[in-house]
Amino acid sequence: MMRGARQSQGCTCGIDVHAHFIPHDFPHYLGSALPADWPSMAPAHACHRHVMISGKVYRTVSEKAWSPSRRIADMDEMGLSRQALSPMPELLSYWMAPAAAAQLLRYVNDQVAAAVELSGGRLVGMGAVPLQDMDLALAELEYLTGQLGFRAIEIGSNINGRPPGAPEFAPFFAACEEKGVAVFVHALKPAGTDRLIGPSNLLQALGYPSEVGLAAASVLTSNLIERHPGLRIAFSHGGGTLAMLLPRLEQARKVFPALADTMPTSPSEQARRLFYDTLVFDSPTLNVLLQRFGADALMIGTDYPFAFHDPRPVASIEAAVADPSTREKLVTGNAARFLALDIAPGITQDIAPDIAPSSNP
Repeated sequence: MMRGARQSQGCTCGIDVHAHFIPHDFPHYLGSALPADWPSMAPAHACHRHVMISGKVYRTVSEKAWSPSRRIADMDEMGLSRQALSPMPELLSYWMAPAAAAQLLRYVNDQVAAAVELSGGRLVGMGAVPLQDMDLALAELEYLTGQLGFRAIEIGSNINGRPPGAPEFAPFFAACEEKGVAVFVHALKPAGTDRLIGPSNLLQALGYPSEVGLAAASVLTSNLIERHPGLRIAFSHGGGTLAMLLPRLEQARKVFPALADTMPTSPSEQARRLFYDTLVFDSPTLNVLLQRFGADALMIGTDYPFAFHDPRPVASIEAAVADPSTREKLVTGNAARFLALDIAPGITQDIAPDIAPSSNP
């Protein structure tokens, strides 16, 4: 048995809504013809493994990606009491044949559930569904909620080029609202990558914010949150460029009658009814999000365990926000509300339970 190390200063009360999971292995494909992009794992150095997609190394990851014990040790150092696990976005597999994607995502969802079970209450499951086929997506959503008890689901910023606000996804969002399932929108295969000059890492630095901003804007211009007022939907990377797009969208609504007709509620008002993570790496930018979206909309996001993450998310919020009640919302309260966790507001938690070691250490 292992006890997670407590951090010596500050709280371990934060709730992280943006952290990713990759299983130690992937299953064999149960079909006659293996899809070319079916993922697999290959040994790498030390405690690392290569995620292989289409015969190439997509990403090299450490055991932190699948080991609850390693993850929880880091959570304590990061000031976190809880963390929501969502699949690595590339595993959403919208580009696969629907039946193959459904098979893969069922395995990944079950592996997330197993990690949650081993965590002693520290981890929260956030599943995925094959949104390229609505019937299969709704069936997997039923499995996630009915069998696994998940409170949240991750989707991509586009599904084969179609944004979340597109009308064909209305049945999915209606089902999420009905079941009380939170939706976390993560950047995926950004548009405009041909405009990036430099190393491929610019995709994360520059491509993701633009992509997420457009995805969030589609939710506003389609009136999704107006049609589903009970839906809890969040956007990664601080909502990307949305905070900067809002004034332009407001002005356009005043200038162009067609926008006023199709968007009866102010986009700024709608934007304050969504959620966003705090993963912006900058105190002034975080304060811009507070001004645009409000203190009830922001919650911790780290992008753990990948290299481009915030290793001290609670400290980042403390450096940007002076008001104690606002800090509490951003560190704990808003995420607890988003994930429907039973945590009393204003109460910090210092949890370090014994947990069983991962079956894949």
